[in-house]
Amino acid sequence: MNDDLTRPPVPPIQQAAQLDTVEKLARVVHEGGRTMPSERPLLVCKPKKIESWRVFKIMSEFIEGFDIIRRYGLAATFFGSSRASLEDEVYRHATELASRLAKRGFAVITGGSAGIMQAANKGAFEAGGVSVGLNINLPELQTYNPYLTEKFGFDHFFVRKVMLTYASEVYVYFPGGFGTLDEFFEIVTLIQSKKIRTVPIILYGKDFWEPLLGFIEKTLYKDYAAIDEGDMKLYTLIDSVDEAYDYILAHVSC
Repeated sequence: MNDDLTRPPVPPIQQAAQLDTVEKLARVVHEGGRTMPSERPLLVCKPKKIESWRVFKIMSEFIEGFDIIRRYGLAATFFGSSRASLEDEVYRHATELASRLAKRGFAVITGGSAGIMQAANKGAFEAGGVSVGLNINLPELQTYNPYLTEKFGFDHFFVRKVMLTYASEVYVYFPGGFGTLDEFFEIVTLIQSKKIRTVPIILYGKDFWEPLLGFIEKTLYKDYAAIDEGDMKLYTLIDSVDEAYDYILAHVSC
């Protein structure tokens, strides 16, 4: 059935508002592309005016980011520490899991930098698979790892997060810092609130994740009733490459 025949007509006032928004957006894009400075100052507080070039830059990052992720029909995103402070075994596990998934046709997507990200990209790259790095441009240079078949650098964390959110059919979280935890809670919240479809979320490494999951169960669920019992089933704790690999193949649906 044609949706246009069943969808109620848009009121004239709303139509006019939509047209006005489109026209404003077109003007901003045009002006932003013309005026974007070669060295772009940081946005450190609430702006006193709308900077056309900044809106243009944000839009261009969204367009380029979506253009990258749409190319890969099956993908797994790996998160984890960028530091070389974890035991070597953790990096080996990330490399092995990414390698095995790449051989099954998964594109492996990471933040494109060092640590767990490099380990996962290395596994996919050396297996002859697709290895993507969605990096962030920082004042202190954050380099790309050498195991990428495609890469892109974002100026805005929130745009990068949107790309990582929509990029994959499974999300794998190895031990990491604030960034890893931020991405974990972002995905869980989006699934909990039904803003994105349910996808497998794997927390790799019991020693690292069990204290946090214990806090979630005792404090958030039992003590404060801040979440539902079913919310704790949105993620799965796993402690071996074999278990992670089998779980992914059993639960990923394209």
